[in-house]
Amino acid sequence: MRAMILAAGLGNRMRPLTDFLPKPLLEVKGKALIVWHLEKLARNGFKDVVINIAHLGYKIPEYLGDGSKYGLNISYSDEQECGALESAGGIKKALPLLGDEPFLVVNGDVYCDYEFDVSFELKGKKAHLILVSNPPHNTGGDFGLQDGLVLNHDDEIFTFSGIGYYHPSFFAGVALQKSALAPLLREGIDKKEISGEVFKNMWHDIGTPQRLKEINND
Repeated sequence: MRAMILAAGLGNRMRPLTDFLPKPLLEVKGKALIVWHLEKLARNGFKDVVINIAHLGYKIPEYLGDGSKYGLNISYSDEQECGALESAGGIKKALPLLGDEPFLVVNGDVYCDYEFDVSFELKGKKAHLILVSNPPHNTGGDFGLQDGLVLNHDDEIFTFSGIGYYHPSFFAGVALQKSALAPLLREGIDKKEISGEVFKNMWHDIGTPQRLKEINND
């Protein structure tokens, strides 16, 4: 299984920290956010990783190289000329690098101890989402979960962690342009194509300078 790290976002909420550095290179506990992901991917048996880049994107390959120092092969999906394509558009552009088999996608700006599963099987579904308890900045949550199926509406709502497993066919109808992931997920949920699970251990969305400071001071 291959993995993709979404690293092309503008990081507007992280300004001024992201005025000169892409958000995935910001440090948590003395290490760049994206390096935490890479080290875990390698430890869990992944070999090939795709990273999309846009905002100050050239700095990411300058920092990471070809991935050999992490025991990985890193390919870059470059969105610097076309501008960040958002999550669904970015994944669509990267599909030629991801192959024909299911793949893992993780947001480059989350910090967590979820263990990426290189042997995960979708079991006939188009996607599988990792959900978490609602953090203070997203108290309304995103999706429900019943009997392993993700729901758009339910009595108990969880937050999408930014970690998911996908079959390439899930993105077949996505145009190669700016395209958000949430509407695509909600459509797939209505078709009962998406399974999920709730992850109950450590997870943080590093979305603002204050959140970054709080984690580093914890």
